[in-house]
Amino acid sequence: MKRALPAFWLIILLTIPLWLQDQYILHILITTGIFIIAAMSLNLLLGYTGQLSLGHVAFFGIGAYASALTTLGFDVEVFGFRVVHQPWPAIVGLFVGMVAAGISGYVIGRLSFKVRGAYFVIVTISFAEVTRLVALNWVELTQGPLALTNIPPYTLGFPGLGDYTLWNKIAYYYLVVAVGLVAYLVIARLVGSRVGRAMIALKENETLAGSVGIDVTRYLVLAAVVSAAMAGGAGSLYAHYLKIIDPDIFLFIYTVTMVIMVITGGKGTLAGPIVGGIIFGFLPVILRPFAAPAVQWILYGGLMIVIVFVLPQGIVPALERWIANWAPSARKPARAMAAGNSESGSSPCPISISRFATEKSSASLARTVPVRPPHSMFSRDFSNPRMAKFAIARHC
Repeated sequence: MKRALPAFWLIILLTIPLWLQDQYILHILITTGIFIIAAMSLNLLLGYTGQLSLGHVAFFGIGAYASALTTLGFDVEVFGFRVVHQPWPAIVGLFVGMVAAGISGYVIGRLSFKVRGAYFVIVTISFAEVTRLVALNWVELTQGPLALTNIPPYTLGFPGLGDYTLWNKIAYYYLVVAVGLVAYLVIARLVGSRVGRAMIALKENETLAGSVGIDVTRYLVLAAVVSAAMAGGAGSLYAHYLKIIDPDIFLFIYTVTMVIMVITGGKGTLAGPIVGGIIFGFLPVILRPFAAPAVQWILYGGLMIVIVFVLPQGIVPALERWIANWAPSARKPARAMAAGNSESGSSPCPISISRFATEKSSASLARTVPVRPPHSMFSRDFSNPRMAKFAIARHC
């Protein structure tokens, strides 16, 4: 069942363009998917290390601008030197955007993780505002409020088949799904590794984790780099899809959107940003036909407040608890029947003698005995497996 459910949702994702005729809904799916990728990157930092970054949109915007400028090219003067860059393929811009965002995450991580709590939040917000001002005022490079326009779409090269340019929404939808799956698998693998366990330990008790030898700064910076690189990749997807970006991409509302997706879906869970992103990505579309824009924001905030109060840990953890509570109750009749059938034919001894017949050491024997033996057993020679077997059989 656990394997069938992800396969089912994967089939649904891959077949949506085949039966969905509304191009506007497909557009919402693409933009929602991009912000889900950004929310997953924030969840790595917020959910698994416990560090709230309210400047995460800075990495999103850096990835967007770096990818767009790599693709468009530029000719600027920096400290008296003329810097000229010729346009590169758009797919190269994706990786350049991720690298630029990752480097920014490393620099900010090394500087800001020296402080904690509200100070860290202030540093991240300040960094996002600085990047917005740079994008707004460095007109020679970013065009300032005039925006970067005519950003070319991605072109993918296939050996023996030539190049394919992602002009339509269907092709771009599959690209977003592919990048989202890669980001999901990377986060899942990272969280399940030794590095991920160290990050979770830092979230639970940073002082205790440091006392047992976990390098606090190292793992926090690593999380910041991976998180920033993924956010930069999402920003690159956003820029090449809309084909225009301006300094408004650094607005604080985008960070708030990511945080809402993570908190309501369930921080510290792999599926939480996905569930939260789908709900709050499609909620404006659902409310638009019968609610004015002001009313939409009120309902948007009201739903978020209800979810936070009713499900403080998020939707996904609540569903997991419900399934965990429902499964034992469903198996209880089967267990009772199995227990009744085993009472007549089972041995009165709760210890399996054959289990100890292959034991080779006294230490392993001591770990496997589920009951406290009588005092006379301690006088036996447990170095002999046969003697241990005899003592356990006699105790039963």
